[in-house]
Amino acid sequence: MRLFDLTWRAVRVKAVVPVFDITMWVCLLMSVMILVEKLMVGGVILLVKLLGLRPEKSYKWETISGGDVKIDHSAYPMVLVQIPMYNEKEVYKLSIGAVCGLAWPSDRMIIQVLDDSTDPVVKKLVESEVTRWSRKGMNIKYEVRNNRKGYKAGALREGMKHQYVQRCDYVTIFDADFQPEPDFLLRMIPFLVYNSDVALVQARWKFVNANECLMTRIQEMSLDYHFKVEQEAGSSTFSFFGFNGTAGVWRIVALNEAGGWKDRTTVEDMDLAVRASLGGWKFVYVGDVMVKSELPSTFKAYRFQQHRWSCGPANLFKKMAMEIVKARKVSILKKFYVIYNFFFVGKTAAHTVTFIFYCVLIPASVWIPEVEIPQWGVVYVPLAITLCKVVGTPSSIHLIVFWILFENVMSLHRIKAAIIGLLEVGRVNEWIVTEKLGDTLKSRTENTVEEVRINISGDADIAKPLIDGSAKEVTKKPQNGWWSRLNFWELCVGFFIMCCGLYDVLYVKKGYYVYLFLQSTAFLVAGVGYVGTFVA
Repeated sequence: MRLFDLTWRAVRVKAVVPVFDITMWVCLLMSVMILVEKLMVGGVILLVKLLGLRPEKSYKWETISGGDVKIDHSAYPMVLVQIPMYNEKEVYKLSIGAVCGLAWPSDRMIIQVLDDSTDPVVKKLVESEVTRWSRKGMNIKYEVRNNRKGYKAGALREGMKHQYVQRCDYVTIFDADFQPEPDFLLRMIPFLVYNSDVALVQARWKFVNANECLMTRIQEMSLDYHFKVEQEAGSSTFSFFGFNGTAGVWRIVALNEAGGWKDRTTVEDMDLAVRASLGGWKFVYVGDVMVKSELPSTFKAYRFQQHRWSCGPANLFKKMAMEIVKARKVSILKKFYVIYNFFFVGKTAAHTVTFIFYCVLIPASVWIPEVEIPQWGVVYVPLAITLCKVVGTPSSIHLIVFWILFENVMSLHRIKAAIIGLLEVGRVNEWIVTEKLGDTLKSRTENTVEEVRINISGDADIAKPLIDGSAKEVTKKPQNGWWSRLNFWELCVGFFIMCCGLYDVLYVKKGYYVYLFLQSTAFLVAGVGYVGTFVA
């Protein structure tokens, strides 16, 4: 045993400690970079609030025709509204109904429902809903493709190819779970009409199911910071931020000039925004305009979403880094902002530090007595970063501990996705549509067969397969065994951190065990699938 101890000590001092030290100081440097970035954007927001720099004051803005949609329709520009869908059985009515309720002359608006659904029942339901609104006088089109090439980007690109789109000046996109207020276009379009250098006007998301469970509350905290601070700061300084893929209005000329929709990554929205920005176009964020949307409330759906949101930016950065450097229509300062703040700190360093430092190095340090992590790096800097981020949702500040623990759990998937994106391997182009539940949880006891039959207005060809059970793809029961909820990697990391905590309690007594036991519990809870809403 003594020989083993001596051998381990020699190996530890010669090989492990140097690698650990280098990794630790790189992570500490990244932590400081993240803190400085948070303080800078926080300072910008504070200045914006103190000076009252609302978008309407920074850009020319006038009400179109007095806001009365009954007078002089020619004053209203033609707007294309795109609603991309994929098997959106639970929410298709909500989005189509909300868009058809926009306070904009129906003869000055074309609505495209871009349906990539593979489920014939859902396709029939969506087509029936489009027909219903068409009979009410709405200029609404039901467009389908023969394949799903390019996923959402491919659908949007195909939608722009139709002849009638040439009549339109602007295009707005709403994902299937988004429900704009009637005055959405009236408040957004003037920024484009009266400011010829503006390409994009982005609205804020408002979450209808934020209080559904603890996981959705935590998501709300992270996304509120993104919208209230990051988007606002980007708009107020360099007039650049990442397009959120929905609830925004584009100038079609700018969209086409930037090269249109591309499907080379899973973040086609960010890709388009970066290209348009490098072309010299400006973006405006209007935080007062909020569009209702739904947060993923199942852990599985959230993991898929975060994989796409982390893998895509890393992959895009790899493909566009040199293009950003060589861009001639933007200043060096803006290039630095896009590369450093937007991509490196926000999309790379944050994931790296969160997982490697907080979930690997701190726990592992209890096994390596030769290494001492500075207290400022373990306590003060993380605390300052956390306080900077939770200001977006002050009503949920009492959940700050749960938020930290859950964000650390999700960092496992984010860093893995970022590495996949940078290396362009494995699931780099995986696109899994985020599951939407709509009112499922409120009406899970209702008879689904009857609902479908009513929605399709008695179409016997569709209702019959549902009744006799032949539509297996739709009606088959999911596998609900306990094993289907287990998450291997969360369990592995959870057990690792738990062992580190026990070793700290029994032998080292560094005092890290409180954090380690809490963090290991969070990983293990996620590992057994006891996170979010579980829908059988």
